[in-house]
Amino acid sequence: MNSASAIELNVLSANDYKSDYKPVWCPGCGDFGVLNAVAKALAALELAPENTAMVAGIGCSSRLAAYVNAYGLHGVHGRALPVATGLKVARPDLTVIAAGGDGDGFSIGGNHFLHACRRNVDFTYLVMDNSVYGMTKGQASPTTECDWTGSKLSPTGTHQPALKPLELALTAGAPFIARAFSNAPNELARIIAEAIAFPGFAFVQILSPCITYRPEQLAWKKRIHADLEPTADRREAMLTLLDDDGFGTGILYRAERSSWRGEHFNTIEPAQLAQAFEVNA
Repeated sequence: MNSASAIELNVLSANDYKSDYKPVWCPGCGDFGVLNAVAKALAALELAPENTAMVAGIGCSSRLAAYVNAYGLHGVHGRALPVATGLKVARPDLTVIAAGGDGDGFSIGGNHFLHACRRNVDFTYLVMDNSVYGMTKGQASPTTECDWTGSKLSPTGTHQPALKPLELALTAGAPFIARAFSNAPNELARIIAEAIAFPGFAFVQILSPCITYRPEQLAWKKRIHADLEPTADRREAMLTLLDDDGFGTGILYRAERSSWRGEHFNTIEPAQLAQAFEVNA
């Protein structure tokens, strides 16, 4: 059965959620696993491609928007979250997913990340974290270990503590926080599906190795331990993170919280807004 026939019958397989564009990631990149998991999650949720939108920033991982069979926007560096926010508020009927990397999300886009967590608009944010700027030839990122000496720009290390995304998300108020591993496809697909189904802002940090600039990350598969258990108690979640080694996977925090909706505010038609700024000669 071809993709068109499958869509007509509303019987979609994971492959139906992949576009015709061939990924240009390096062979062995963890982002291939993320693409497969996203496709599995969308198929499991039986979401119509025409009612799904993916917004991405800039970077290797942000190419994901082109490889998913849905509406997509490959936008400005670090700005995926405000675009996704505006899209979801304007079109609450759509399933909106934002995607990016650790540089795009936590460096130039760090301010947007904080406010997306606290605003709690109903969409999902997937961050493929490999602790390096892969597309721009291997510089240290916000999540790079302080003693990593693999970059020519920081040959003695960054001498800065690595950012901890889950702690940041919890502190900023995100109601759904999880971590997954790109090489554990079934668990990753399950977590992504739960994040999409969650009625609010859902953040998933995905450990996605860069074998080109961080080949040592191939050893991550031996360090992963899938033992994070969801709690609705922020204190309990923070205590878990204080003992976290960065390789625990699962849903850390899931709590009920009223999501931000556009109807909370009076709307103004564009013509009315323009009239308010007219200048009389």
